[in-house]
Amino acid sequence: MDKELTAAAELNAAEYDASKIQVLEGLEAVRLRPGMYIGSTSASGLHHLVYEIVDNAIDEALAGYCTEINVTIGEGDVITVTDNGRGIPVDIQEQTGLPALEVVYTVLHAGGKFGGGGYKVSGGLHGVGASVVNALSDWLEVEVHKNGKIYQMKFSRGEKTQDMTVIGDTDHTGTVVRFHPDPEMFEETEYNYDTIHDRMREQAFLNAGLRISTRDERSGREAFDEMYYEGGIREFVTFINQNKTAVNENVIYMSGSREDSTAEVALQWNDSYSENLVSFANNIHTPEGGMHETGFKTALTRVLNSYGTKVGILKEGDKVSGEDCREGLSAVISVKLTNPQFEGQTKAKLGNSDIRTMVDGIVNDKLAEYFEENPAVARAVLDKALTASRAREAARKARESVRRKTGLESGQMPDKLRDCNDRDPALTEIYIVEGDSAGGSATQGRDSRFQAILPLWGKMLNVEKARADKVYGNEKLQPVITALGAGIGDEFNLEKLRYHKVIIMADADVDGSHIRTLLLTFFFRFMRPLIEEGYVYSAVPPLYKLVRGKTTRVAFSDEERDAVSREMRGEDGKGKVDISRFKGLGEMDPHELWETTMNPEKRTLRRITLDDAVKADRIFTVLMGEQVEPRREYIEKNAKYAVSLDI
Repeated sequence: MDKELTAAAELNAAEYDASKIQVLEGLEAVRLRPGMYIGSTSASGLHHLVYEIVDNAIDEALAGYCTEINVTIGEGDVITVTDNGRGIPVDIQEQTGLPALEVVYTVLHAGGKFGGGGYKVSGGLHGVGASVVNALSDWLEVEVHKNGKIYQMKFSRGEKTQDMTVIGDTDHTGTVVRFHPDPEMFEETEYNYDTIHDRMREQAFLNAGLRISTRDERSGREAFDEMYYEGGIREFVTFINQNKTAVNENVIYMSGSREDSTAEVALQWNDSYSENLVSFANNIHTPEGGMHETGFKTALTRVLNSYGTKVGILKEGDKVSGEDCREGLSAVISVKLTNPQFEGQTKAKLGNSDIRTMVDGIVNDKLAEYFEENPAVARAVLDKALTASRAREAARKARESVRRKTGLESGQMPDKLRDCNDRDPALTEIYIVEGDSAGGSATQGRDSRFQAILPLWGKMLNVEKARADKVYGNEKLQPVITALGAGIGDEFNLEKLRYHKVIIMADADVDGSHIRTLLLTFFFRFMRPLIEEGYVYSAVPPLYKLVRGKTTRVAFSDEERDAVSREMRGEDGKGKVDISRFKGLGEMDPHELWETTMNPEKRTLRRITLDDAVKADRIFTVLMGEQVEPRREYIEKNAKYAVSLDI
């Protein structure tokens, strides 16, 4: 693959010049409204800067000119992205009379991606990447290796600080971009190496034969990883399923093309009960799916039903549903097309209807052919779908039984729920509290206008090892389902949710962490939109109480305890501060619980987010699944990061 890409680069290197760069408008609004361009100014937006520059290099790889990309986090969180593509054009761009390099970094909507012939397929649809990163960096330098020369330009907050200058000779082509995110624009400027590494690994999976390396050079955090996957998305599916038992041993792979569009699909069933479908368009993750996912799902269901009827596994007129066909399925869909129609700047959903037809046709023909040639695999998959269908029917009956027993249809709430007075979900919150004792304190200490309390006791069902029919009627989970009011699984309806803050409040010990994890596993597997929309939180109770005279303070960590203690002793340092550790929520009186953990003006809440569904799925499988060895390995590797606990 490397040789093919290199040959194509040599053959066509001269075709990419300033005539391919088109200008649409200026660079005024980025610093005023950065969220419009990178989603937010939080950690996700900070990391998005890196992705924008890398996406430009990957576009070069898609066009056949780049084989290596290197991403480095340097001291002070300086990012360096290096590629061996053709190098950004440096000749004069006709519309502006400026060097094309300057245009790309200072003009919004300028690039080779608008039909000027620079790229047939590109993830950078809007042509805003380089200029947005420039606008949101307090400094940025770019070096272009091209025409045997090294060209350099420098910028600050979007403004040019050094004209394009030749600074040396070179024997290769490519681009080097260095930048530092502007502290004035971001809530934090510290990069997370794992976040960048995981994203780069994903891109290496999606571009078979492209070598991507990540490096962390910050003091005390040194790390280096190199990703290269000749098998592309086949290896992606294997990676997703690495801690699960496969139903079909070999990953099924299909691909096809039509005009300038291509699609490839890799899939493998496993013995779990959850579906893990990941889709991409021009290497951009589409978490809300779109036409490529629709085409895949429709064809998959059709092929399985058709095959089942043909060989007599399904009786005439019987069918398995799409959900049944996809139980335990891990699949990656990657399409590449000339004019992608994304919904919104965040590109979460693909709207091209012709892609649906193309993917449907590929899966319909090639999966049917695969089943004909591998009847044992087809039968195993159909047996799993039929088992899922029977379980779904059992879940329906269990659901109806629960509704009759609990009076769910009549709106009867769980006995232990202490509801709030307000009925507007946008204004209300529910605390799911570990233990009756803490539940009692929380009920007495709360603001009953908008805070509801639901105590839980004992360990609940580990849903990673259970189907929906076992979840309904479970005495620990049913009160949660009923109180939230939105249903579970394919019936889950966010519009029926009774509270827009679902707060897990558990002790800061091993048992509390276990209960938190069990609840989060339940939400992830059966109420995922709850997490995706940002409605799930974890309360952060204090660990220590510090008392000196009539003054009482609390601390949430050992470091804060020491700092508060020094502050309370004052400059003389002679005053005694009594420090006690909270052993549990149940030991706090109602006033303490309100002041430290429930008062919106003083409390600390951690929002549970779902930035990476693939990573989350893998972690839940490792921590909560059947296989012991991966869990042992994970604990041994990460035990050093665990907080010290009083036993």
